[in-house]
Amino acid sequence: METLQLVRPEHLNHYGFLFGGYMLMWVDEAAWIAASLERPDCHFVTIGMEKVEFRHKVQEGSILMLSVQQSRVGKTSVTYQVDVTCRHDAGHEKSAESVFSNQVTMVRVDEAGEKMQL
Repeated sequence: METLQLVRPEHLNHYGFLFGGYMLMWVDEAAWIAASLERPDCHFVTIGMEKVEFRHKVQEGSILMLSVQQSRVGKTSVTYQVDVTCRHDAGHEKSAESVFSNQVTMVRVDEAGEKMQL
């Protein structure tokens, strides 16, 4: 699954670049959407992210592409690889720079918030 996100002024930190919390929110949301689309009868919550490392500054007006792919299925959880690239247009040249990557694990829960099998 792929989705796009536009970096707007309200997403910037005090230095004028993307605040990392927004990146984490978008990555988490993209993994949740993927899990929910693949298993519409299940309710998911995030239980973990592998590693948080921001590789490059992201400026206002940047278009981020979030690519989500299932990487592991357990008894009660599913893990997704989420890769974020920043699209750059320089004249007629288009390129994409990797800015963030993470493994997000979602667990299936019942109405009371308890783990249950997939």
